[in-house]
Amino acid sequence: MSLLSLLIALFSEKHLPGNSWQFDSYFNRYVSFYKKSKALTQFKKSSFSYAIFLLLPPIVLFIVLNAMGNGLLNLILSTLVLITTLGCKTTRNTYREYLNAAYRGDTTTTEMHHLQLLEDKNLPALGFGQALVWLNYRYYIAIMLFFIFFGAAGALFYRLLTSATEFQDDCLLDDGDENEVDETGANTDSNTFSTPNVSNGCKNYHDVLFYVDWLPVRISSLGYMLVGHFSKALPTWLESAFNTKKANCDVLIDVAQQSEDITVDSEDCSGEPTLLVHLAKRNVLLILSILSILILAGVIR
Repeated sequence: MSLLSLLIALFSEKHLPGNSWQFDSYFNRYVSFYKKSKALTQFKKSSFSYAIFLLLPPIVLFIVLNAMGNGLLNLILSTLVLITTLGCKTTRNTYREYLNAAYRGDTTTTEMHHLQLLEDKNLPALGFGQALVWLNYRYYIAIMLFFIFFGAAGALFYRLLTSATEFQDDCLLDDGDENEVDETGANTDSNTFSTPNVSNGCKNYHDVLFYVDWLPVRISSLGYMLVGHFSKALPTWLESAFNTKKANCDVLIDVAQQSEDITVDSEDCSGEPTLLVHLAKRNVLLILSILSILILAGVIR
């Protein structure tokens, strides 16, 4: 059933209109509800509150799906959750508007869309094509992997975590509290992509996401080698495969760029993003094909 849900979701998520199918709208409502919850007021800005924020919806969903059994209702609910968590309409629209401006030769507008994307997704200083490679992983490949291996609850947990890191200010703080540090030493201003210190554990959502992403990023980067220039990208992948200090986005982007011949006109700001997006789409299809084979062969249940 997981394969059927995945195929339906991948086909549907780009064609369903309206905000009712966009995860961000539900995330904003959840943040508002969580801030106003009187039962959790006493835990505000504690590590327990941060953990509950991430774990409460996946746990509830897991319990509901288990209560439904493996029937039709389970399939429907899992598919609806997957459709909602897959993809990002705003990123897709930004890419489309960027290309339209690039084809018109409007470099000022393309740069505006580039900077807006980095700000909206709370990303470090990446090129536009590089950011799209990372977001393609975040909104498609990672969600697919978490759904197949951990079910709809796993996909929901991952999307909650990434959405929390995309907020410029901590999503659990009230207005005026943005720069505070809680009693556990966790920096609530988590706008950083530095690699966490293992001995210090996880102090913010970015730290948690680093460990969560570590293995899936290596799997995804391996896919880029297989759909691109394997021999050219292999040294880069081997260098990064067991590197615990390199940022995950750098690992994925470096391998992706080595997997594609990016020889475009320096004045053509649409060339590199277009090539990298096409490469990313091929990687999604490869990962989907491999997962399908493993499921049909009974390796993954």
